[in-house]
Amino acid sequence: MIYWIVLLTAIAVSMVGQTLLKAGASAPTFLAQLFDWHTLLGFVLYGGSAVLYIIALRRIPMSVALPCTAISYIAAAFIGHFAFQEPMGTTHIAAIALICAGVVALAFA
Repeated sequence: MIYWIVLLTAIAVSMVGQTLLKAGASAPTFLAQLFDWHTLLGFVLYGGSAVLYIIALRRIPMSVALPCTAISYIAAAFIGHFAFQEPMGTTHIAAIALICAGVVALAFA
């Protein structure tokens, strides 16, 4: 059970890190973006999530753990839409539904 908690934590930390990387993208130049505090903290969190993922893989098969990370695609779509005003049309919603169906199917396979 602890390894599943670690996996979910890895996914959540990764999403926070990616959100910070996106927030850093508002810097005026690429160099400014690289040294923006959002980007730097995003790198740290993204790296931390990789360490957590490695721990989760000690007991969860990769064929199960990796598809579970598809949850991050769903979260990214909603974060992008609500936090960064990115569009979300019917194609996005249909794709999210397919991802959800796939994750559920793999979880019970």
